[in-house]
Amino acid sequence: MVAKISKGSSLQGALLYNQEKVKEQQAKVLFSNRIILNRDGSLNMYLANLSFAPYLNANQNTEKIVSHISINPHPNDEVSDEMYNEIAQAYMQKLGYGEQPYIVYKHEDLDRKHIHIVTVNIDENGKKVDDSFEKRRSKDITRELEKAYNLHPAEKKKQMVELPQIKGIDYQSGDIKKQIANISKSLLKNYRFQSVNEFRTLLSLYGVTVEEVKGEVKDKNYSGLVYSAIDEKGEKVGNPIKSSVIGKGVGYDALQSRLEYSAKYMKEHKVFESLKLIVGSAITNYTDKQTFLKDLAKNNINIVFRENTEGRIYGATFIDHQSRCVFNGSKMGKEFSANIFNELFKHDTTNKHQLIINSADNTTKGSEADKPIDSFTENADYSNKQEDSTIDISLLEQHGTDYTEEAFTRRMENEEKKRKRAKFKGL
Repeated sequence: MVAKISKGSSLQGALLYNQEKVKEQQAKVLFSNRIILNRDGSLNMYLANLSFAPYLNANQNTEKIVSHISINPHPNDEVSDEMYNEIAQAYMQKLGYGEQPYIVYKHEDLDRKHIHIVTVNIDENGKKVDDSFEKRRSKDITRELEKAYNLHPAEKKKQMVELPQIKGIDYQSGDIKKQIANISKSLLKNYRFQSVNEFRTLLSLYGVTVEEVKGEVKDKNYSGLVYSAIDEKGEKVGNPIKSSVIGKGVGYDALQSRLEYSAKYMKEHKVFESLKLIVGSAITNYTDKQTFLKDLAKNNINIVFRENTEGRIYGATFIDHQSRCVFNGSKMGKEFSANIFNELFKHDTTNKHQLIINSADNTTKGSEADKPIDSFTENADYSNKQEDSTIDISLLEQHGTDYTEEAFTRRMENEEKKRKRAKFKGL
């Protein structure tokens, strides 16, 4: 059994996330603690908010007031609802949240059933619940509960997966051709993607781009690839290099073969699932792009957002360095599509500090103003930096994904702030 504790500032976001699952019949409320319920014992969101209100209003200076906890038994464990209730209560009591209001949801949208617990980490006096060594204590508690309920222990320590050491283009070291060759060979061999655009996006993280070339020679059609170095703005630098100069391993046929293999691999191995867990959690907790991307970077995930000249996000490509897979967000589900991220970040006023790269569509004719641009943040970080040669495989405990209505969340938070200001003025 594994548990993950996510901290956030949006109680409404955490509640909406779980309530959407309930609405879609992918989850249900198991029980609650110190929450006002309907007369028939059912959960009422208005009453639930009233139950949390005294704690939120008493808050003095705690920024991340919400704890969103997931508890996940081993796949081979059969846990009844009654046992889930007992485990949740024991876990919360031992972790120091026994007197806090909280709601326990059972999620059934994935093969592995699990529970989510939404609570606040400030008490009625505005004091923060002690979270010192919380992760360590949480692990000790889950080990204790495994023994108490005769459950399978969590998998042992993290595995270490050796990844190739790939450096981005270093213009000062010279021999750009050799650098492009090394990067393209390594990425084509070690990563999986289902389209040329996805491969191009991956290359862009390391200062390289690729284009398809089609033509006809002596009444015979041919297809090829041309690689180029790009600068921090995504502009091509130096002379393009034909794939035939580098080798067959990065040529058109090799790429097509890799695309076919990748499509089959991703379908068989369900590579989206672990990424959904991480990204779904980040969507719930963040509404500014930079913090969102930094959180994902900690899990070895890059996202390349494609934006038009007005700054609207119209595309999102995920690069998961853990599974070494690249795919557009829409392939994971509509809750990870470009429209979702555009809505999530449309009120973000933080400094984007973006690097600009050319769109795959820039080869089409039209005015410069009509051409879309691609943008990705410094989170991509391909400039002369060597990636870690090892990547940790962590147990991915946060289960379930869905889009939370961030606009509604922000409105609720703003209303709460207004109430606090009014209360302060009345003192």
